[in-house]
Amino acid sequence: MLSFAGVLGLLAIGIVTIVFATPAVSTTGKTQSHDRGPDSCTPVIIAHRGASGYAPEHTLGSYSLAITMGADYVEPDLVMTKDRHLISRHDNELGLTTDVANHTEFADRYRTQKIDSNEVSGWFTEDFTLAEIKTLRAIERIPDIRPGNARMDGAFQVITFQEIIDLVKSLQISQRRTIGIYPEIKHSNHFKKLGLPMEELVVNTFHQNGYLDSDAPVYIQSFEINNLKELKKITNLRLLQLYDSKSLEPADQVLLGANITYGSMSTPEGLAEVAKYASAVGPDKSYIIPRNADNSLGDPTSFVADAHAVGLKVHPYTFRAENTFLPEEYQSDNPSKGARGDLTGELQRYIGAGIDGLFSDQPDIPLRIRGPCL
Repeated sequence: MLSFAGVLGLLAIGIVTIVFATPAVSTTGKTQSHDRGPDSCTPVIIAHRGASGYAPEHTLGSYSLAITMGADYVEPDLVMTKDRHLISRHDNELGLTTDVANHTEFADRYRTQKIDSNEVSGWFTEDFTLAEIKTLRAIERIPDIRPGNARMDGAFQVITFQEIIDLVKSLQISQRRTIGIYPEIKHSNHFKKLGLPMEELVVNTFHQNGYLDSDAPVYIQSFEINNLKELKKITNLRLLQLYDSKSLEPADQVLLGANITYGSMSTPEGLAEVAKYASAVGPDKSYIIPRNADNSLGDPTSFVADAHAVGLKVHPYTFRAENTFLPEEYQSDNPSKGARGDLTGELQRYIGAGIDGLFSDQPDIPLRIRGPCL
């Protein structure tokens, strides 16, 4: 019998064939030509970096698997190459998610720089052309927690934003449903300072592929504020404001000395300001149900109700099945870091709190809870 990695590899090879053999799809992705759209059912299930609990994140295998599982949206993180191509990586540092360290021809690219007020060492996408990036292979970012994924190290290329759109448009024909795309613009201010702004390129890429209006199956997300306000001026596509820990400030606001924290943005007044430019908010899930001192789940907050009161959808992140990420009461007895607990139990608590959607590394689990979506 084929291993799971082998099956996934064959799936990815088949998908590559489909993507590059299928003529470009000119539809906007609106739902009239398919049985249903990504916002047809609640909660909306967003495949976080693809089905990243089962395959290395941001790869053709991960996105393909998420779509065939039935995820409503796939979520790529976007960064930029030095020749202005959008690629899908969790960060612009390549060492954690690719085999760049094994490429002696790139050894001299290793350096240290400041990104969003943090010193980071490694190899950075902005120092590579797309052609050079394409010589690298993806590896699992957290192999100690997901050793099964690490068995697929080297199986997949780094892919571009356009390749993800091509994949989605091809698969939604066979899936007979509209599949959404939910990109996050990473390190916006950092790339702007390098003369590599991403916002207009992301919008142009969507618009050129027929995604034009607020009813398109798209959200564009960011942890920063000003780039979302900039996007609001140049596109009607929906925007989502991400929220990090309450004590932290958005990277662009730190540079401005604005003294705006994510905590202040989570108050009723702060949410009302966000609603002026965003359609939804993506908080760390602790904003919805915080954890107690013993790592168990506490009581729900008013965040969902406050967001709904100003017209914002609420899509918290990130739901993961491994014990490492679960509240105490939903962890299994297996002491292994990668052992899986009761994600279903945790999800039911959050769905009961009224969320509109969620990001998950294992999208099949919330999809099973939600049941058939017609």
